Formats: sequence, C-alpha cells, structure tokens
Amino acid sequence: MLGNLLGVLFDGVAYGSLLFLISVGLSVTMGLMNFINLAHGAFAMVGGFVTVELMRQLGVPFLATLPLAFIAAAIVGFVLERTLYRRLYRADPLDQVLFSIGLTFMVIAAGIYFWGPSQQPVHLPDWLRGQVSVFGVGLGIYRLFLIAVVVVVTAALFLLIERTRLGAQIRASVDNQEASAGLGINVSRVFSVTFALGSGLGGLGGALGIDVLGLDPTFPLKYMVYFLIVVAVGGAGTISGPLLAAIVLGVFDVAGKYYVPSLGAFVIYALMVVLLILFPSGLISRRS
Repeated sequence: MLGNLLGVLFDGVAYGSLLFLISVGLSVTMGLMNFINLAHGAFAMVGGFVTVELMRQLGVPFLATLPLAFIAAAIVGFVLERTLYRRLYRADPLDQVLFSIGLTFMVIAAGIYFWGPSQQPVHLPDWLRGQVSVFGVGLGIYRLFLIAVVVVVTAALFLLIERTRLGAQIRASVDNQEASAGLGINVSRVFSVTFALGSGLGGLGGALGIDVLGLDPTFPLKYMVYFLIVVAVGGAGTISGPLLAAIVLGVFDVAGKYYVPSLGAFVIYALMVVLLILFPSGLISRRS
C-alpha cells in the first residue's frame, strides 16, 4: 500500500514537472508580457517534431536534440513575435485569444499535412529506460531525469529573472515601458528575447514530453487547457507559482486516475475550481 502511494506520488511529481517545464514559458509570455497566448502548445509541438526528425533522419542522439529543440522553438517564437505577435500587444484580449487560437489550428493543419495524424515515436537511450529501486519502490529512470532537468531549469530561470541585467530589464519593461525606454532600455528587443525564451522552454518541454505525453499534430489543442490551468492556478508572471501548481495538479491528476479511474480527468478540474476560489490571483502572485 505504501509502495503504491509512493509510486503514485513520484509519478505525479514527474508529470507535474513536465507540465511546469512547458507551462512556465506561457507564464513568462502571459504574465510578464500581458499577452494571452493560447498557441503556446504549438511551440512545444515544434520542439517535439524537431527531436523526432533529428533522431529519425540524422541519427542525432536524444540528449543532443534537446538544446536544438529549444533553439528551434525559440527561433520560431522570435520570428512570430517580430512579425505577428507584437502587432497585438495593445489589442483587446479577445483579439489576442482569437489570433492565437487561429494560429493553433493552422499549426495543427500543417502538422497533419507533413506528418499525418498518427503518434510520433521516440526511442530513448538504454540508460534512460527501466527503473531503479529506492526504498523498495520502483522509480522510472526517465522520470527521475525529467525531475532533474526541471530542477536545473528552475534554478537557471530564477537566476536569470532575479539576478541578471536582462532580468532587471524584463521586469522594468513590463512594469513601465515608457520609463524603461527613457532609461535607454530597448523594450522591443527585450520583449522579443523574452518571448523567444518562453517559446524555447515550451519546445524543450515538448521534446522531453514525447515519451510521457505523446506527440501528434493535435498536441497544441489537446494540452492547451492543462497549460492554462497551471498558469492560472499558480499565478502568471512567476516561476515558483506555476511550479507549485504543476506539482500539486500533477500529483492529484495521477492519483485520481489511479485510485478513481471512473472519474478520469475530473479530479484536476475540480481541484482547479477549489484553488481558484481560495486563491483567485494564483497560489503565488507576481509582485507589482
């Protein structure tokens, strides 16, 4: 009984870690840049397909594809921000929603055209397969790897946002664009870099999530609600908020599907409603 509970808890933390890795990019763009980007899952899908194609066509090792997936999604995000997104920064939220949903369906259609509707496989290296026994509980090696990656990414993001010159420029540009520009900060460039960073993190999460979440052209639509739940419950514009929310939601989602399979995904939505009633601004809201 205890072993099953620990196993469910571990799987929930690993699942939540993956949700955080993808959703934190949405938290950056939605919370710091005040843009409702429902197409964020498309950048995760780009990272996933880059990994699949590099491994399939060029034989690139799985680990080597991860930074390339990040870079590819970041470049796509940078180009789209420069050409399309920036035109809607001051637009009505409804216009932002309609635009990003339309972009999502365009990406899905393109994915089906080039790769078909089927799931894309990924072959993990042997050392990432199997389980290790910890206190008598079998823990998946790949899920341990996911948790380790999230720890590193979270620490790097915190240092970037809170301890670097770029992070200070991002915070200043978000709080007051006019004053920041008057101080010599290139607000346009800062926003482009920020959007690229968020898109790249989504691409990295999409590449890492192929073995857990699966990958097909409907990915951006299938998990859109999950990413939004993590950001809404955790608090947009923060790092620690979505991390806490993703872990809590991941554990409850896995536990609900394991112990009460008849309810399916209802548990995570019920928990979302309760948490939003108790914390309408998110578990950890961004300081003004």
